[in-house]
Amino acid sequence: MGASLKDVAQLAGVSVKTVSNVVNNYPHVTPGMRERVQRAIDELGYRPNLTARHLRKGRTGIIALAVPELGNPYFAELAGAVIDAAARHDYTVLLDHTAGQREKEVLVTQGFRAHVIDGLILSPIELETSDLLGRRDDAPLVLLGEREYEAPYDQIAIDNVAAARTAVRHLTGLGRRRVAFIGARREMARRPAHLRLRGWREELVSAGLPCDESLVAATDGYGRWDGAAAMNALLDRGERPDAVFAYNDLMALGAMRALVERGLRVPQDVSVVGFDDVEEGRFSTIALTTVSPDKQAIARLAVERVVARLTGAQDVNPERIQPGYTLIARESTAAQDA
Repeated sequence: MGASLKDVAQLAGVSVKTVSNVVNNYPHVTPGMRERVQRAIDELGYRPNLTARHLRKGRTGIIALAVPELGNPYFAELAGAVIDAAARHDYTVLLDHTAGQREKEVLVTQGFRAHVIDGLILSPIELETSDLLGRRDDAPLVLLGEREYEAPYDQIAIDNVAAARTAVRHLTGLGRRRVAFIGARREMARRPAHLRLRGWREELVSAGLPCDESLVAATDGYGRWDGAAAMNALLDRGERPDAVFAYNDLMALGAMRALVERGLRVPQDVSVVGFDDVEEGRFSTIALTTVSPDKQAIARLAVERVVARLTGAQDVNPERIQPGYTLIARESTAAQDA
C-alpha cells in the first residue's frame, strides 16, 4: 500500500492539513515548510489520489476530445498534445471519434457522456450553429478548427485565411502563376476548406494573377487518395498547374504521388504546399512544404479554457482565440533548377 497524507505528515512533523496545502500548491505555505513537506513526500514516494481529489469537487477528472478521424495524423498529433496539456492540470483525456458525421457530433455535444466527463473539446465538421444553440448539457465546451459558429462557446482556431494567403504568397514568390487549390468541398460553402479557399483567391488577386476557378479541385474527403484523385482530374482535363496548394498535408502527399506517376517533377515542374505539418510530410521522399499550426498552443489553450470554465469562469464571455502558425519551406517548393 502506498504512503498516505497522514504518513507524510508524521514524517514531516506537521499536520495533515499542511501536507494537503503543499500537495494542492496553496500559496500561503512558507518556503521552509513547503521544502520540509516535499522532502517527506519524496522520501515516502507519496502520490496524490487524483480521482479522489476530483470526486471531492464533484468532478470525474476526465475531459473528452472528439475529433473527426483518429487515423488522420494531424488529429493523432493534436490528441497527443491535448493529453499532455490536460495532464498538467491533473486531467485524463477520453478520445471520441465522430467520423465527421453530424449526428455523432450532435450526440457528443448533447451530454452523451455527461456522467463520465467534466468538459468537451470538439473539432466539428458537419455540426451547425443551430445544433449548438439547442445544447442542454452544461459541461464546458471548446470548439476547434476552421468552422465558424455564432454560438456562446470558446473557439480555438488559427487564422485560416491568412495562413492560406501565406502559402500562396510563398508559391507566387517563386514565380508560380498557375496555382491550383485541391480540397474544396462540393457541398455548403461553410464546410471546412472555405476559409483556405478564400485565402487562395485573395492572395492571387493581391498578386495580380487571374483567379482561375478551373484550377480548383473539389473533393468529398481529405485523405491521400482524395488528393491523388483531384490531381489526376485536373491533369486529365488539361488543367496543368505549376503549383498546388492542398487543403491538408495528406492531400498534398497524394497529389505529389499522382504528379510523379504522370511524369512530372516536384518541385521543378510543379511546386506543392500542404497544411498541418504532420510528421509524414517531413519524412516523405520529397519533404513537403507546409503551413504548420501551433498544435501545442491549440491544445494548451483548449484545455485551459475548459479548466477555467470548471473553476469559476462560467460567466466570462466566450472567446475566439487564434494561435499562431508558420510556413515551413522544404523540398517540395525548392527553387527550380537552372
